[in-house]
Amino acid sequence: MYDIGNRRLRTGEVAERAGVNIQTLRYYERRGLIAEPARSPGGHRTYPADTVTLLSVIKAAQRLGFTLDEVAELLDTGRRGHPTPDLKARAEAKIAEVDRKIADLSTIRGALARVVAAGCDSLTACTCDDCPLPFAELADGDAS
Repeated sequence: MYDIGNRRLRTGEVAERAGVNIQTLRYYERRGLIAEPARSPGGHRTYPADTVTLLSVIKAAQRLGFTLDEVAELLDTGRRGHPTPDLKARAEAKIAEVDRKIADLSTIRGALARVVAAGCDSLTACTCDDCPLPFAELADGDAS
């Protein structure tokens, strides 16, 4: 990613190169996602260059839908140095979760399309014919 050799990076450099803010970097330290940094003779935190790569991996896993707790568990499993089916199982579970969300979004999209097609103009007092929204009935207390 960056050719900086064995040079250690200060907090701001790591954050900038990884595209995170300093508070995120420190939060990940507290969570144990990244190792606590060494200190320079002047007391500044210094990180190994591969911290930037690790942060990129964490952010990519989050974009795939993994929570920080899940990322921490996956990193911990990987740090133990032996193969595990855990990532595959978790990825399969994420696929199922994404499929459920897609189905939910499809249902929502269909309902919104019916609202648009009907010409609804209010959640509580819609004047369109055959309003697909149940909110008016609920607001009036007509629903049983």
